[in-house]
Amino acid sequence: MEIVASIMKDYIMELLKEGKRVDGRGLEDYRSLEIKTNVIKKAEGSAWVRLGDTQVLVGIKADVGEPFPDLPNMGVITTNVELVPLASPTFEPGPPDERSIELARVVDRGIRESQTIDLEKLVIVPGKLVRVVFIDIHVLDHDGNLVDACGIGAIAALLSTKLPKIEYNEETGEITKLDEYEPLPVTKIPIPVSFVKIRDNLLVDPNLEEEQVMDGKLTITTDENGYISAVQKSEGGSFKLEEIMYAIDVALKRAGEIRQVVLDAIKEE
Repeated sequence: MEIVASIMKDYIMELLKEGKRVDGRGLEDYRSLEIKTNVIKKAEGSAWVRLGDTQVLVGIKADVGEPFPDLPNMGVITTNVELVPLASPTFEPGPPDERSIELARVVDRGIRESQTIDLEKLVIVPGKLVRVVFIDIHVLDHDGNLVDACGIGAIAALLSTKLPKIEYNEETGEITKLDEYEPLPVTKIPIPVSFVKIRDNLLVDPNLEEEQVMDGKLTITTDENGYISAVQKSEGGSFKLEEIMYAIDVALKRAGEIRQVVLDAIKEE
């Protein structure tokens, strides 16, 4: 495997000298992106995303539970990622490993820090009962850049979510779900854009071959107002200040394009 990786890295490096990539894209080019929403009928919201040959499926479920003690007047969101063994020979069945945990944290941070959901509107009884929103992500096919695919799928699924209205009886403490629905209070649309560094080159939306030979990885999540809500550096390596500033500029451009694809998918429902 090390010999194969070395040969692949040499090949990728030769292409990069000419400003080319293994799949023919330019360094700033994203792969084709396809999004479908409401693909899981029993979920409150859902989305399927294909980014190049990477595929993910996201389902949103809502329940009623207690708020966090330090956030009594805010609803709860929780993000989980499952790396389906059929998606990659490197994925194994069993409890979440470091990769799925990190992936869930990066996606969750982009949503949470951008204040994507107005959590105060998820409160039923302050300090006692709130809505709990579960974001469940399943990686179906892994061909690189899982962070972006999962993050895009999560926001598309959240935007498609409809919650059943709830009636709460203060005397009995009973909760009744009504046959009426309302949209999840989504106020921001954060989009992650990832880069890998190979020698002195930054490549947006890396495929699997590029990730296998990368020196470092950087994900920048921005909202529609141009604010940076999350930055994640992983896989070692280092980035110069000018490289980070360049990445921010490209991330903002690509995020705007991706956000429009998300919105178009929602309109097609």
